[in-house]
Amino acid sequence: MKDFELGAIQERFADIVWAHEPIASAELAKICEKELSWKRPTTYTVLRKLCEKGLLQNKDGVVVALVTREEFYSAKSEQIIEDSYKGSLPAFIAAFISKKNISAEEADEIQKMIDAFKEG
Repeated sequence: MKDFELGAIQERFADIVWAHEPIASAELAKICEKELSWKRPTTYTVLRKLCEKGLLQNKDGVVVALVTREEFYSAKSEQIIEDSYKGSLPAFIAAFISKKNISAEEADEIQKMIDAFKEG
């Protein structure tokens, strides 16, 4: 998958598209005006940039995502682990839980995910 480097505003815009797709570009501009206080040209500029990056597509005035929200955030998580923890998932998890206590339910849920991965 491509490496999608997005700023916070671009991510928020992508989240709006994911929540409403397929969506007419004019309707998207209205939503962005309401939720982000953007003028129409700003919406179309950000849309064009995300289309150029291959994240979104605007065809015949209808905007769709070429990458799902799950695929995007999964790739982003993998990149964080690669960049910050030299690709070590255990190092990432250790760093994450060292600052935050996890509940027994969360630990059980994580264990179930690990067990399912081992079995599958």
